[in-house]
Amino acid sequence: MAAGEQQSREYLQRHRIPELLHRLTALLLYHRPERPREFLIQALESVTAGKRAEGEYPYLMDEANLTAMFSLLDVVGQGHITAAQYREALKTLGLSSEDLQLGDDTNITLDVFKKEV
Repeated sequence: MAAGEQQSREYLQRHRIPELLHRLTALLLYHRPERPREFLIQALESVTAGKRAEGEYPYLMDEANLTAMFSLLDVVGQGHITAAQYREALKTLGLSSEDLQLGDDTNITLDVFKKEV
């Protein structure tokens, strides 16, 4: 791989651009606004305000959606899911699981799932 290409990849990863674009695309497809460009601008402004703690960060899923998703993963009703299921759920939602420090024997409860996702 060329040095310029590697630097570009590192830049994108350092600033988490792929995750941002994936999340924006997911928001766009979830809400399907009539004016997508304006919607994306508002979403980016909300992200900026949320990072400055001046507003609410735009969420794709609300608490009811997260509870439903958790129940789909916890099919037997144990009250928890495995670390592998949790990583896969994050991947499905377009969220990074690279920073997770979870052992394979770790169980994730609904409360942790809702808080972290």
